[in-house]
Amino acid sequence: MAIKIVMPQLGESVSEGMVGRWLKRVGERVERDEPLVEIITDKVNAEIPAASSGILKEISVNEGETVAVGTQIALLEEDGAPAASTPDRPPPLQDTGGFFSHDEEPQPAAPQPEHAVRTSPLVRRLAQEHGIDLAQVPGTGLNGRVTKEDILAYIDARRPAAPGPEPVAKPAQPAPAAGEAIKVSPLRRLIAEHMSHSKATVPHATTFMEIDMTRLVRRRQEVREDFLRREGVELTYLPFVVAAAVDALKRFPTMNAEWAGDKIVLHPKINVGIAVAMEQGLVVPVVHEATQYSVAGLARRIRELSDKTRAGKLALDDVRGGTFTVNNPGAFGTVLSVPIINAPQAGILTMDAIVKRPVVLDNDAIAVRSMMFLGLAFDHRVNDGLTAGRFLAAVKEFLEQKAPALV
Repeated sequence: MAIKIVMPQLGESVSEGMVGRWLKRVGERVERDEPLVEIITDKVNAEIPAASSGILKEISVNEGETVAVGTQIALLEEDGAPAASTPDRPPPLQDTGGFFSHDEEPQPAAPQPEHAVRTSPLVRRLAQEHGIDLAQVPGTGLNGRVTKEDILAYIDARRPAAPGPEPVAKPAQPAPAAGEAIKVSPLRRLIAEHMSHSKATVPHATTFMEIDMTRLVRRRQEVREDFLRREGVELTYLPFVVAAAVDALKRFPTMNAEWAGDKIVLHPKINVGIAVAMEQGLVVPVVHEATQYSVAGLARRIRELSDKTRAGKLALDDVRGGTFTVNNPGAFGTVLSVPIINAPQAGILTMDAIVKRPVVLDNDAIAVRSMMFLGLAFDHRVNDGLTAGRFLAAVKEFLEQKAPALV
């Protein structure tokens, strides 16, 4: 039976994807649950597993091509089907909008124990041959799936290191020469398309507010060593800003919303995207239901998501469902930033560097204070400047008055 493989939808707002890499060639056998193709979106790179065993019959979309969700990208000849179809009787196909479809009802999969590790027969065979408990192998595939590369890396890591020469540092890569054309990576191309779409379709407005972070800076200095010992992560200013944004989003729910043509959709949960910068591009993992976290909990969760992002181990659930975004370009020393909204969200908050400078106080005295700019870009269809200003004022009040007492 010929199975039609279509471009999956990797996230609610994702309408297309790019084929990054085919993990099998035409004519090769594919086992059920074995990674078949790598799909790239502006949100995540994901290895898509085969839902059935068979032979890869046809590749319809080449590596590097972007197609809409639901587009056929390949054909798989399922086990038990004839090797090839005759011209006058092609295998019946129908597209049901899922990843795999054919003209018969799918057979239910054999039940697996709840603790079973999701992987392919090949990986299970390798694990059995080497006496490895798959539950101990970190999976880097979709939703933590253990791939062939994972099991081989685990096997290599268990081997005793052989003596050899001292490692030689790799020479630094030369900077691109003037006039040189740099090939655009698939992730960079998709980010460019998403940002261009956001600027072209969302009427952006941006407003700024200056925050006196002096009390919070002093408090952080007092507790940072104890916090690191107690929580196991460094205490940065980002979780405080996220906590302030969450508090303000509860008070101004139209900032936690999206434009939907003839209506504004208010999201019932506050899921905060955290922009993580990498060499190849910006990725935005999501802190789901951020209202349930303390500042310490946010610090741990943000660190966990950042580590997974840089290790390339984000699962699909880690990047979807965001309702508002916080960006931290101040980590690189910026003092004033104008962000682009991560559509279809209604806003993005950006925090810049904390800088000491002289400030005139209420009593007209001049003092050196630790100051920071916050920038809010908002969808002007959803909110006006009044709501945006009140939202930023709530964030300011939280950071200046409440935050120092939270750790």
